[in-house]
Amino acid sequence: MKALVIGATGAVGRDLVEQLLKDNVFERVTVFVRRQLGFENPKLSVHVIDFDRPEQWQDLLRGDVLFSCLGTTIRAAGSQANQWKVDYTYQYEAAKAARENGVETYALVSSIGADPKSKIFYTRMKGELEEAVKKLGFPACYILQPPSLVRKGSDRFGEKVGVVALRAFNAIGLMRAYKPMPTEEVAAAMVRLVKGGRRASETIVAQDILKA
Repeated sequence: MKALVIGATGAVGRDLVEQLLKDNVFERVTVFVRRQLGFENPKLSVHVIDFDRPEQWQDLLRGDVLFSCLGTTIRAAGSQANQWKVDYTYQYEAAKAARENGVETYALVSSIGADPKSKIFYTRMKGELEEAVKKLGFPACYILQPPSLVRKGSDRFGEKVGVVALRAFNAIGLMRAYKPMPTEEVAAAMVRLVKGGRRASETIVAQDILKA
């Protein structure tokens, strides 16, 4: 199986690429990134691209499955417009190109609470992306909506505080659906779903990801 990955330098993406390279089911892993990964592997092909120039990379999105793990924070992006470009536009353009090139399976890391009608910018953006990629017609489309993520070596203060708070609530039986999830678990679920071969459109929410 030939895997395509966007967002390979992010927390989930790094874990995903590591797992794909170790899995014999995947004979080739091709990643599309804005900067080099910093390591090599005989199974790995790296395309350093400008996501703002889709005409330069759209035709390269050819394989069996596209894993979409791209994303940023409002702080890193600097504005809602810039975050929309990364979290929605780039991912949608990649998914659209992959489908037009015959890719049949798609797996997306979204967010818990994603809703195109949400009044919150982030969850509305994620919800709108989900609705848009579903319409592209992938025979197999898996959308994962993880809760707060536990990222190895994270330096995001707000994220660390949020994870600690949620774990405290979990310890007394509250907000179990929002229990923080290690990024490697999300990546592993994506791999399992794709290898399972179910030809359907599925949305997997929060703790159900661990059972996917």
